[in-house]
Amino acid sequence: MKGKVVIITGASSGIGLACANEFAKRGAKLVLAARNIEKLEEVRKSIEVYSCEVLIVKTDVSIEEDCKNLIRKTIEKFNGIDILINNAGISMRALFADLDLSVIKQLMDINFWGTVYCTKYALPYLLNSKGSVAGISSIAGYKGLPGRTGYSASKFAMHGFLETLRIENLKTGLHVLIAAPGFTASNIRKTALASDGSMQGETPRNEDKMMPAEEVAKHLANAIEKRKRTLILTMQGKMTVLLNKFFPKFMDKMVYNHMAQEPNSPFQK
Repeated sequence: MKGKVVIITGASSGIGLACANEFAKRGAKLVLAARNIEKLEEVRKSIEVYSCEVLIVKTDVSIEEDCKNLIRKTIEKFNGIDILINNAGISMRALFADLDLSVIKQLMDINFWGTVYCTKYALPYLLNSKGSVAGISSIAGYKGLPGRTGYSASKFAMHGFLETLRIENLKTGLHVLIAAPGFTASNIRKTALASDGSMQGETPRNEDKMMPAEEVAKHLANAIEKRKRTLILTMQGKMTVLLNKFFPKFMDKMVYNHMAQEPNSPFQK
């Protein structure tokens, strides 16, 4: 990773923040993007200890022009791109029957279109470097999660987009990684949207029992170095994906029962 130019979206917290630290340790040149420029500045100061070059760019990935600007600023400073990590994302928690459709649109705009926009404008430079595109997806992109229609839809869409991009570029040298971390200790559930689009505010799950974001970042960096196709983390996540291939009806019930155990679950077992 030494000297590689790495763009990380959603870099102000969670997996994005952990990736910033991990890639900085490995000697990469970093471009950190998020909506909160003050938090990005804090991240930049925190990784100065690694003596790496860092560019921060205020970016709302749901806005195409912001994504175009992110790539433009990267090229102006570093004259190339080696790795794009599409990490920016939000979640939701509500039954579809109760959901304001604007919530699904917001999730698609950030989780799916944010990936599309950033990848589109970075692609010429990634093709030139025979670099890597990584999408931080979820087990929700392999198995629909009840109470998360918008989240699962956006992650399934991301999977389809990235898989097709990989096939289109079988002979160009472009590397495409779809990463599904499983339940990770981060702030994504705290910022998840409720049925009316307001922030949930509290996580419904025990974050202490989840894989730390720092561990996810290490696995992700290793997977990019090895140019892996997919990365599925946590035993629960691996078992869900495997069993769903052979026993989808059984897994429907298992997933329903598991998600219904959350405090204040929007549905009952």
